[in-house]
Amino acid sequence: MFVDRVELYVKGGDGGRGMASFRREKYVPKGGPDGGDGGNGGSVIVRAVANADNLAPLVQMKHWRAKSGEPGSGSKCSGKAAPDLIIPVPPGTIVRDRDRGNLLKDLVNIGDEVTVGKGGRGGRGNVHFKSATNRTPRQFEPGGEGEERRISLELKVIADAGLVGFPNAGKSTLLSRLSRATPEIAPYPFTTKSPNLGIVGLGGDSGFVLADLPGLIEGAAQGIGLGHEFLRHVERTRVLVHLVEPFPSDGSAPVRNYHTIRKELMDYSLQLSEKPEIVCVSKAELTGAEDVRKELADDLGHEVLLISAVTGQGLSKLVGEVAQLLAELKREEAEAEARRKPVEFPVESAVRTEDFKTGAVASITPPETDPGHDA
Repeated sequence: MFVDRVELYVKGGDGGRGMASFRREKYVPKGGPDGGDGGNGGSVIVRAVANADNLAPLVQMKHWRAKSGEPGSGSKCSGKAAPDLIIPVPPGTIVRDRDRGNLLKDLVNIGDEVTVGKGGRGGRGNVHFKSATNRTPRQFEPGGEGEERRISLELKVIADAGLVGFPNAGKSTLLSRLSRATPEIAPYPFTTKSPNLGIVGLGGDSGFVLADLPGLIEGAAQGIGLGHEFLRHVERTRVLVHLVEPFPSDGSAPVRNYHTIRKELMDYSLQLSEKPEIVCVSKAELTGAEDVRKELADDLGHEVLLISAVTGQGLSKLVGEVAQLLAELKREEAEAEARRKPVEFPVESAVRTEDFKTGAVASITPPETDPGHDA
């Protein structure tokens, strides 16, 4: 079962209470206060991990409570702090406060985490309350309460390339042919109801993640059908592979179907519609598919691939073009990151502290003011 949205109740552990005790030993009948502090409560942390691919394991675990810290004891011994409680989620999970609706964090990469229920602070023991006028304090602090709230987790699948198109365009068959993924395949629309991921190998240790996304329909951007549920997964992909069925079972025109999907992408998100796209006419084994490809290529004014997941026609070229696009995107991102780094200018003349001690610097002359401005 694929689950991409879930709500949880979380509570950080309470802090342990401080201790009120006094030193009592032989020959030390009136020892001072020695009550230790309580330990801090554990925090609840949502963390993106590598071995998770959806939120299904959390469906039966809706309440997460971290342990409380241990109380302090005598001899100024502090209580043991409680361990943090980790909620493992897949990369691409968005964490929100359910009641306030504000974004807590977008866990994009493995290892990203956010504290959603901070543990309470341990209470202070009576050793902290002694003073010149209060040598036998009996005060101590109880532990602080752990933070509690309800959070919502929303998963947006992260993939290098995503297959989009109308239902029954051949996306699941293509994914099963290019990777070892085993999505459900059947000769009727809406077979795929949740995203499926597969790794397409490029030789050696290189490859990319390909997502088979559920088919879109007209009006998806307005939420018709499961439009919003499907479209939000497309947001995470870097490259779109748009499959166009040459002879739809409903008799619709392939060129019109292409523009319908493009309109839904644009209506949902302008940024989504601007992603790099490779257009393919699928099911090349059907007679007349080449004519559809030419018609679509003439309409778009650029190359359209003709592929077949059954015979393997055009698949190597498709994989090569996706890999090339991804390499170009990574190179552009690296260049943009390099431009964002601050430039360090060398200091031409630095004044050292030793110069003042040796008298090498007698005074510092202020810089000349611009004559065109007030000093």
